[in-house]
Amino acid sequence: MSEFLNGNCKYDLEDRTLKFSENIIIAIKNFPKNIASTPIIKQLIRSATSIGANYREANGAASKKDFINRIHFCKKEAKETMYWLQLLAKAIEDEKSKNVCRVLWKESQELTFIFSKIVSKK
Repeated sequence: MSEFLNGNCKYDLEDRTLKFSENIIIAIKNFPKNIASTPIIKQLIRSATSIGANYREANGAASKKDFINRIHFCKKEAKETMYWLQLLAKAIEDEKSKNVCRVLWKESQELTFIFSKIVSKK
């Protein structure tokens, strides 16, 4: 996750979404678990890892329409991930974990912007 913390993200989008998923997985292993955070973490893992999976599906799309549809899913999942990260930051008290949520939220926001740009160009 040091690439995100240092702002050195120079990946192609398949690599970048995979790295994001990996960083989510690493982060949640270290987040404090409580009655509020546990269900949020489950939702977060689903939405965050779905971004890269949908992007790979988009790259294998049979048509332009299918590609655009998959990119919309990527954008939707990235926005949902932002939501869960915001809630998780409120559900945990550990300041280090809150900072990790902020870093991951920023990357999810950047992915949302990227997917929005892709859709607007097509």
